[in-house]
Amino acid sequence: MDHETSTGHVTRKTVLRAALAAGMAAPAVLMGVPALARTLTGGEEAPALTPTCDDGDDPTPAQMEGPYFKPNSPLRCSLLEGNTPGVRLTVSGYVFGLACRPISGVLLDFWQADTNGAYDNTGFRFRGHQFTGADGSFKLTTIVPGLYPGRTRHIHVKAQAPGRPVLTTQLYFPGEPRNNTDSLFDPRLLMTVRDAGGAREAAFDFVLNVPQDPGPTPTPTQTTQPPGGSWAVGTAYRAGDAVTYGGAAYVCLQAHTAQPGWQPPNVPALWRAV
Repeated sequence: MDHETSTGHVTRKTVLRAALAAGMAAPAVLMGVPALARTLTGGEEAPALTPTCDDGDDPTPAQMEGPYFKPNSPLRCSLLEGNTPGVRLTVSGYVFGLACRPISGVLLDFWQADTNGAYDNTGFRFRGHQFTGADGSFKLTTIVPGLYPGRTRHIHVKAQAPGRPVLTTQLYFPGEPRNNTDSLFDPRLLMTVRDAGGAREAAFDFVLNVPQDPGPTPTPTQTTQPPGGSWAVGTAYRAGDAVTYGGAAYVCLQAHTAQPGWQPPNVPALWRAV
């Protein structure tokens, strides 16, 4: 759901997301990819969002736990039980460290209100934990939480990388009227949300305070073929360069040195069809 900025550039996390989805290794995708501004959504004014994983950025902001947390939630990726009422919601994303490399095995513990704005304080309805995969990804299936007095819509989460401190925070929905009156609301914790055939899909990437080796910094190599013409591995492309691949024309969105698997159809974060 992260695509281009208003200037046609893409974020470092967007490039990484696209490559992870294509099955590429994290160190490889980070080669030669600078950190840029976070993407805009649907023409809206860009809020100050979670960091783009450039070295030295702050991690995802912490927020209060609130009165309704319960330990020992069940291990599960779906909080739905039977014919659970409410608008279906899928939240997906990645967990990164400070060098923008994904972290596997991160414990993510989610809890939220039901569609009527009530928390289950006797059982574990709308409570559950999971662990990020080898690529740092997670996916939660739930419903859009209801409203209750004094708060805007939100989902609570605790995130803990192996052997690291716990981050306690909350995730928010864009366009909610109560975002303007909730004293806890933080625009850096807005998810990207879209409608999906009667349901909703959301995305959010966590950045944990986990030091990381930034990975290899390769020396860009230039083939004898200059930018432009047919796409080729090893070519150092600049934003705005035009290429052809598979009979179609593309324009480069982000300066990079082409790697195997980064062909224009495979990585829309780097190339746009024209």
